[in-house]
Amino acid sequence: IPYWSDQSTNAKLMKDVWKIGIKAPVDDNKIVQREALKHCIEEVMKSEKGKEMKNNVLQWKTLAIKATGEGGSSYKNILEFTNSLFQS
Repeated sequence: IPYWSDQSTNAKLMKDVWKIGIKAPVDDNKIVQREALKHCIEEVMKSEKGKEMKNNVLQWKTLAIKATGEGGSSYKNILEFTNSLFQS
C-alpha cells in the first residue's frame, strides 16, 4: 500500500500503465486482510492476468536493457549530461 512521496504514482503506473501489478484492496482501517492478500497472490501466480503481467515485465526488462546499454537512449543521455558538466 503506497504511503509516501512517489509511491502512489509508482503504484498507479505499475497497475494502469505498465500493467505489471495489481492493487490489494484495503479495509476501513486501510489494512490489507489476509484473504485479500491471498487472492492477489493467487491472481498473480495462477491467472491469465498474471501471465500477462509476467510477459509485460519481460518486455519492460528488454526495453530497459536496450536503453541502458551502449548506444541506448539512457546511455546517450548520461553521456550528454556528463559531457555538459565538463564543458561548463
